[in-house]
Amino acid sequence: MRNDRLKFKSELIGVVGAGSWGTSLATLLSSNGHDVVLWCYENELVADLDLHRQNKKYLPDIYLDEKIRFTNKLEDVFSLPYVLLVSPTQFSRKIIESGVDFIQKNSTIISASKGIEQNTLSTMSDVVRNIIPDSLSVSYAVLSGPTFAMEVAQGKPSAVVVASKNIEKASILQAIFSNSNFRVYTNCDVIGVELAGALKNVIALAAGISDGLGYGFNARAALITRGLAEIRRLGLRCGALNHTFAGLAGMGDLVLTCTGELSRNRYVGIKLGQGMILSDILAEMSMVAEGVKTTLSAYLLARKYNVEVPIIEQMYMILNQGKKPQDAVQELMKRELRSEDNSDCFL
Repeated sequence: MRNDRLKFKSELIGVVGAGSWGTSLATLLSSNGHDVVLWCYENELVADLDLHRQNKKYLPDIYLDEKIRFTNKLEDVFSLPYVLLVSPTQFSRKIIESGVDFIQKNSTIISASKGIEQNTLSTMSDVVRNIIPDSLSVSYAVLSGPTFAMEVAQGKPSAVVVASKNIEKASILQAIFSNSNFRVYTNCDVIGVELAGALKNVIALAAGISDGLGYGFNARAALITRGLAEIRRLGLRCGALNHTFAGLAGMGDLVLTCTGELSRNRYVGIKLGQGMILSDILAEMSMVAEGVKTTLSAYLLARKYNVEVPIIEQMYMILNQGKKPQDAVQELMKRELRSEDNSDCFL
């Protein structure tokens, strides 16, 4: 279904999470003419945003439209017709449980978080279905793709995908988010888009380690390509569609996160490759690198479905068992030789 941009309608949208990505999306939606309420966990951040109209901690030097309202009350966002979840995945269940009593019937929940819950191995769509009663008839969608928050906030050209099993709903969301600098494609493969967005962060950690070790462009390209094969294998086993992994949520987001200077996951990997301890790296960061938590989830999910994921496995051992990055690389390189045949090759 093609999106008719002439049929514009201003919507009430609550954004849950005032990190860099949540703030950037709130700015985007407000610039598109929508009424936006941005929920912040920190009380002091609400006051600071109101006073300065800037998120100095997470998105510095970006002016926030006067029309955006800030709150620390979940009722103010979960009671709106559209709720955009941009909180870190590992905190999202508790937030949704706290806000579920305010959710209105026939509302729409959109997730822009990229991760897999550790204890349950659930994607965000599973978490939403588990918490929100069917009687509310809530629609669910996921927004993902190759985007750095700062570049979107600066109005630099970007393209993403919005996935929903309800293609009419996906088309409505396409119109809500799209503008001349932010192009949105629709997709029906919710689980594929979710897994691609989560798993690419694990591969970005590995690519960062390779860069930190000084292994060069050849090694990085190999990690991206073989990492994509792992994401695809695991995704297909979980019920995803093949074409998703060649698209924006798959290859597009993977390339960006593995190569971009603004990638938090790549940054963590670089520091690990340079010999820093993980706890020290995370202590100096103000924002979350989702791949650190997702690595354990991805490793356990692959074991659950008996899927071969050697890069993810080595990342698990580096992060959770203290394996040296150099040893992990050597183990990957010395694996049994094989053919890149049609059953394994991405294309």
